[in-house]
Amino acid sequence: MKILQVASEVTPFAKTGGLADVTAALPKELRRMGHDVRVAIPFYKGASSGGHPVRKARKSAEVQLGGELHKGYLRQTTLGDVPVYLVENRDFFGRNYLYGPPEGDYPDNPLRFAFFCRSVLQLLKRMDFRPDVIHCHDWQAALIPIILKYELGDDPFFNRMALVFTIHNLAYQGLFPADCLPQTGLDDSLFTMDLLEYYGRLNLMKGAIIASDAITTVSETYCREILTPGQGCGLEGVLGARRADLTGILNGLDTEEWSPSSDRRIFRNYSTKSLAGKGADKLDLQRELGLKVDPSVPLIGMVGRIVEQKGIDIVIELLPRFAEENVQLVILGTGDLQLMHQLYEFRNSGIAKNVSINLGFKDPLAPRIYAGCDMFLMPSRYEPCGLSQLIALSYGAVPIVRRTGGLADTVVDVADAPREGNGFSFSDYSAESCWETVQRALAFYRDREGWRKIMRRGMLRDVSWRNAAHKYEELYGACFEKKRG
Repeated sequence: MKILQVASEVTPFAKTGGLADVTAALPKELRRMGHDVRVAIPFYKGASSGGHPVRKARKSAEVQLGGELHKGYLRQTTLGDVPVYLVENRDFFGRNYLYGPPEGDYPDNPLRFAFFCRSVLQLLKRMDFRPDVIHCHDWQAALIPIILKYELGDDPFFNRMALVFTIHNLAYQGLFPADCLPQTGLDDSLFTMDLLEYYGRLNLMKGAIIASDAITTVSETYCREILTPGQGCGLEGVLGARRADLTGILNGLDTEEWSPSSDRRIFRNYSTKSLAGKGADKLDLQRELGLKVDPSVPLIGMVGRIVEQKGIDIVIELLPRFAEENVQLVILGTGDLQLMHQLYEFRNSGIAKNVSINLGFKDPLAPRIYAGCDMFLMPSRYEPCGLSQLIALSYGAVPIVRRTGGLADTVVDVADAPREGNGFSFSDYSAESCWETVQRALAFYRDREGWRKIMRRGMLRDVSWRNAAHKYEELYGACFEKKRG
């Protein structure tokens, strides 16, 4: 099949979170399965600095939006064997951030990504590449299914393309003031309660959910959760109406990048056959971070965005308790300025020498934390899929998670399944429930042989993209056959 993946970010060209990892790994797996899969993203500032040569192509697009004509240029590169198309417009994408600085989003984001989506469709025609399936990811690509259904539905070039839309995080919907509609180039007639209007505002994700042939989320549990008022973010009714076309497909992990047996970023490699390297990684991590070098002290890691979604407010509440325990805690991340300030204040208070707080993006440190820590903490308020717990499992860092979304689908509590369990989990979103689970994990840690069995079960779990890619392949085929029929 011919498949085009459209997203706002792809590793290594642009990344703010797990979306970039998905849109890099899934196309490569589909390519290995024999499909002609390609990727389209914006050409951001710094996109050509990741070691992949980006060349100019002799194609361009002209898009009329908001009363002005905007021109885009096509650039091309590859990700393995996967062709990558990058849409260039320096005014829109030659900025220091993908979506906006820490203080807030760029106010012209609807214009920026409307230009991107419309340019992609123009360039497909000019390249004469006609996909069987266009797979769009999150609100930044949401205009494509809307345009193809309500503007280009009679165009013979586009009218037989199947449209798949993936919700990576329902909390980010592409919600803008109503007066932003002209910036998208969409007709005023689409701004109705049944289509794009959402309590007087423009909602791009809502439109994509309605316009696409199939909608997916990134785990089975999250797929069920978003149909409820608690996690539907106001769109549970719209999603409920499309329930028959809604599927949860658990994300995988790019095992070429994340494998403790081959990862060059960690101090020593190891595998289930020999865990000695992991012990050495722990000692080296303790040295690097200025922690007490002691193999017997449990080391807990936490890597991710510093935002409430990830449960960092719970962790901040528990920091004084960690300071009193014979346990070490390592935190790495960046995100919400207020939450980072609280972490910064605790770090500078000198209260706890057993807590290492590292604010900012430090790529070599992240894999070293996965390799060096005994446990990995993810007390997420909600988690559509989660990448960190998959990495932790692969690196023998036993996860301690809140039972939600993809965390519930991947981490099996040893109390529920003593012979199959690979981690520890809790349900209530509270500091007390989290702390009780940490204490339970620490108690298990004292049984070193039993602990190694838990580690190995996690490391042996198949977290690759193979299963997910086959499910997407089936979904693409079903959508395309339905479109042809």
